[in-house]
Amino acid sequence: MPIVEAVDGTPIGRRVFLGLAAFGVSGIVWGSKAAGLMEHLLGPIAIKDGSGLLGLLPTGRFRIYSVTGQLPNRAPADWRLDVGGLVDAPYSIGFDELLAMPSVDLTKDFQCVTGWRVPKVRWKGVRLADIIDRAAPQAAVAALEFESFDGAYTETLTLEQARRDDVIVAYELDGKPISAAHGGPVRLYVAPMYGYKSLKWLQRITLVAPPPRPGFWEQRGYDVDAWIGRSNGRSDAPA
Repeated sequence: MPIVEAVDGTPIGRRVFLGLAAFGVSGIVWGSKAAGLMEHLLGPIAIKDGSGLLGLLPTGRFRIYSVTGQLPNRAPADWRLDVGGLVDAPYSIGFDELLAMPSVDLTKDFQCVTGWRVPKVRWKGVRLADIIDRAAPQAAVAALEFESFDGAYTETLTLEQARRDDVIVAYELDGKPISAAHGGPVRLYVAPMYGYKSLKWLQRITLVAPPPRPGFWEQRGYDVDAWIGRSNGRSDAPA
């Protein structure tokens, strides 16, 4: 059985864990009210498998993962996004400045490469294309590199992928600010790709010429182009 503990390291008894796990699964079935209670109750409960990957019990409708063994937390007032690289107008913005940019609402599924899906998630944020254009990219730009403030998680997209209308810098999930457990206060959401491309805890975007550095999961054998249903040997497109 995996080690079960709070994020602060306090051990959780086996009986308590089993009860919480059963309730966590039920939260996926019961809907949004149970999902909200689930996030409140289960957000700090972690399962460590010894590999450095932290997998939390189901939080709301999602399963939560961290690659550093902890959940980073940054208040919106302390968050900033730096955009630079091969650009003529590098810039840094805070949370309120991001919210002041033109927003977009998307209702899309979230598909994990491990097989689970959360249908009809409501996302709100700023199109990544608008973030790119504000920086005035140079002609040589062909890709983007993304960095998380957890200090380890990175990802990449080609410039063409990043300019899609269904790729956003998100700050709301299902009508609420994105919590730390879900990668908030701001994360990437790449609708047509598996969830590992939707980098959590976003803090930096760098525009680069090819080839970009492989992201955290690509360094571990995952596909760089993570199209749902067309990569990693899976067929996960919604019915």
